[in-house]
Amino acid sequence: MIEIIPVSSARERRTFVDLPWRLYKDDPNWVPPLRTDMFNTLNPKHNALLRLGPSCFFLARKDGKVVGRIGCGVDNLLNKAKDKNLGYITLFESIQDYEVAEALFDAAADFLRRHGVEAVTGPQSPSNGDDYRGLLVEGFEGPPALLASYNPSWYQEFFEKYGFEKQFDRLGFWFDLDEIPERLIRGVEIAQKRYKFTVRKVDLNNLESEILAIKHITDKSTPEEWPDMISPSLQEVRAEVKKLIPIVVPELVYIAEAEDGEPIGMSVTLPDYNQVIKRMNGKLLPFGWFKYLYFKKKIDAVRLFALMVVPEYHRKGVSAALYKYSMEAAKERGFVGGDASTIHEFNVRIYNDALGSGGKAYRRFRIYQYKL
Repeated sequence: MIEIIPVSSARERRTFVDLPWRLYKDDPNWVPPLRTDMFNTLNPKHNALLRLGPSCFFLARKDGKVVGRIGCGVDNLLNKAKDKNLGYITLFESIQDYEVAEALFDAAADFLRRHGVEAVTGPQSPSNGDDYRGLLVEGFEGPPALLASYNPSWYQEFFEKYGFEKQFDRLGFWFDLDEIPERLIRGVEIAQKRYKFTVRKVDLNNLESEILAIKHITDKSTPEEWPDMISPSLQEVRAEVKKLIPIVVPELVYIAEAEDGEPIGMSVTLPDYNQVIKRMNGKLLPFGWFKYLYFKKKIDAVRLFALMVVPEYHRKGVSAALYKYSMEAAKERGFVGGDASTIHEFNVRIYNDALGSGGKAYRRFRIYQYKL
């Protein structure tokens, strides 16, 4: 018998958070999340997504042991913007037993069906961020980059056996910073002269001005037809920027501007802190901070997790310039490689720019859909 338990008590939340430590104990590539972050993710006070509609988290128990988990919910803000009636699933984990996965999917589907949902998508981020978004279906070699999904290969079989179908894929690209293409350098120089745009580092001393620039870029560059994204509010942009400030390296964040000063593109690159987080085993205290301070100096890769360009400057070398400046800055700081994740497969322009900038597609993350 498989028992499905809605998470409601502090003990059940702790069990939900702790389960992956048991499931991945023999997997050398798994990166333990910070427990504090995960507890905050389950708390509506700290996770705005949980305030946008009904949600629930479930545990699966078999033979007296907790053997799986799943979260599900409704993003009413996204549904209103897209004129849809969708639900999402997130944070799925299971032992290698399809009956456990099936019971968890049933529980999530039943919950969403009761709230009038017509179709389910996922895995989606539990916080409307870039974390845990998509199921890893290709590229299981090595640990995941910062914020990227990681899961056992058999999860794909579980999803598809249940009836989930591919909605779209997101791709991760790898860049060798010792091999910045000469054609990229020459092409960006020509593009900047022809289209008269500049690229500069972010100015944290004028933070509010930079926040308004980022808001302008995201508003103009988020396509309405994308099924899983809407432009964030100014409040959301401000909150996200302030959350990133403690870990951001200003020399790795760029704003592109037109000749008249209009912000037309941006890129945000961070050191791949997963190389440090992996050593902390989910804990900041009592020794986590010491490990962080020591090992962050040894990080040798970066993670480009945001690159946006306004439509008027598509095909004018702006995204290529942002790749170039970011890679050169990372190389100057001693990094040897970089991950750019995740790019929608239907975002052909950015996909081709990543390839043209020397990137190699090396990981694939799948978003599924299931009609109720």
